Amino acid sequence: MNRKRKPDSRKQPEPSQITGNAAQRSYKSQRRQNGKMYTSMAGLKNKGTGSPYSTNVKPFGTDNYRFEEVLEVDPEGFQINDELDPQIWKDNQLKPSIKKRLTKIAQNFIDGLPFPVDIRDIRFTGSLANYNWSKYSDIDLHIVVDFTDLDENKELVKTMFDSKRMRWNEKHNITVKGYDVELYVEDVGEEHKSTGIYSVMDDEWIVTPEQIEATIDLDTAEKKASDIEQQISSIDALYDRGEFEKVITHVDRLKKKIRTMRQAGLESEEMEFSPENIAFKLLRRSELLDQLTKLKYKAYDRSMTLDD
Repeated sequence: MNRKRKPDSRKQPEPSQITGNAAQRSYKSQRRQNGKMYTSMAGLKNKGTGSPYSTNVKPFGTDNYRFEEVLEVDPEGFQINDELDPQIWKDNQLKPSIKKRLTKIAQNFIDGLPFPVDIRDIRFTGSLANYNWSKYSDIDLHIVVDFTDLDENKELVKTMFDSKRMRWNEKHNITVKGYDVELYVEDVGEEHKSTGIYSVMDDEWIVTPEQIEATIDLDTAEKKASDIEQQISSIDALYDRGEFEKVITHVDRLKKKIRTMRQAGLESEEMEFSPENIAFKLLRRSELLDQLTKLKYKAYDRSMTLDD
């Protein structure tokens, strides 16, 4: 699994719609701190005429026309391990202390809702319920409820739960054995594509993970993630120009595209190891998905603000 990636010599596109927005300035500062600058003795406009004795070194290129890469692909984050994480599992079962804590977290979330909801199951899934766990993994905790207990319109109920659980994830920073806990709410009977699903309530596997040989196409995954990254930067530029309605529209469109991309990967033969799912993980690890959500919130607030 620890395969070496060949350097990508292909010239990256330079989208002209991207300008010096807040994200660009952040990436530029980060690049300077890391010392990763391509320089000319006389600067960009006089690359061929600069004095060899000049000490006024300037950067080639400009952040106004080039989006700085911030995605970091760590091959060790996508390896297959010989065992389930021993901090979480013992004898192929969830450790009692972990089960107790996850149950309490799920119950506290439900108790915090402004209406009563019966928990049908609490499920542990994701890479930590499989052999492809790493230091980047999260504990994906799915609370299973019956949406029709609240309303016959399941889409409306799902939207409400998504809002509640995203707000909960934003407000809380809970870790278990060093792993962040991410809450999800799913409808009873909803099909969940995963090769490892554990029922915390019943203390048994619903889908038992198997150790398999898998080849992960990191190059394709990085390309897909970088494309999304460029689009997020373009939306950030719209925000800086004050086009808040467009920001909201483009964020919704892009988030739908990301969900569709990941779902397509999970429904493929490669499932968790598909380039689409790996691309999603790269975006989540780099916090670009959080940035996208916050852009929508900020744009809405600004669009509703009425100055004196």
